[in-house]
Amino acid sequence: MSDTGGGAAVLTLDHPPANALSNAAVRELTTALNTLAAGPNAPALVLTGAGERFFCAGGDIKEAGAYDAESMVERMTAFHALLCALEDFPRPLVCAVNGWCVGGGIEIALFADVVYASPQARFVFPEIDRGLLPAVKGIARVRTVLGDRAARRLLLGGEPVDALDAQAVGIVDHVVEQGELLAVATARARAAAAKPPAVFAALKRALRTGSAGRAAAAQLRTTIADSRRVFDDPAARAAREAWND
Repeated sequence: MSDTGGGAAVLTLDHPPANALSNAAVRELTTALNTLAAGPNAPALVLTGAGERFFCAGGDIKEAGAYDAESMVERMTAFHALLCALEDFPRPLVCAVNGWCVGGGIEIALFADVVYASPQARFVFPEIDRGLLPAVKGIARVRTVLGDRAARRLLLGGEPVDALDAQAVGIVDHVVEQGELLAVATARARAAAAKPPAVFAALKRALRTGSAGRAAAAQLRTTIADSRRVFDDPAARAAREAWND
């Protein structure tokens, strides 16, 4: 991880040659996210991949080839924990997709607050052709973000889409030239980091848990607790006072 200043840092998936998600990489990424989230001054994060060909090649197929069923269960349990760490991260989370984004890489990107991609980026869920499955939490996220028809197209079809098609279906928010990708994503992370952290965290928590099916009483309890927390937060108070001035 590299600190870029301005309250933002870059976390790079660096597992040559294709930034595949080995068991070790999954554990390291999960630990990094949880450690940062628990700290007093967690930065806004930009997630990207090393090099220009791959953001993330998904699960490490060579490693998976040696698994038995129980090993795969352990692997999927660890990956589920990574998706939970992404979902629960209270600070701004920006993805800079610099190349191929495969399987679990798409699941990771869809838990970001904003996704930038280079024109060279390609997105594919190959699991249906490889005899594997994405995580159910990831599948649910695909359907929530993209809608049922696009989710079926990608998950059941197994065909790659380019950056512009990915933007059209909702995987990507902005397509940016490769040479500008990391700088633009980092600038967005810094801008988000400048917003009151307590407010940002409360909004992300509400977006995560405030579904229409949630009991009204539970929604009210969260509203009251978050309102108290934000009202007493110094940064939120400063933002209110600046607005009033």
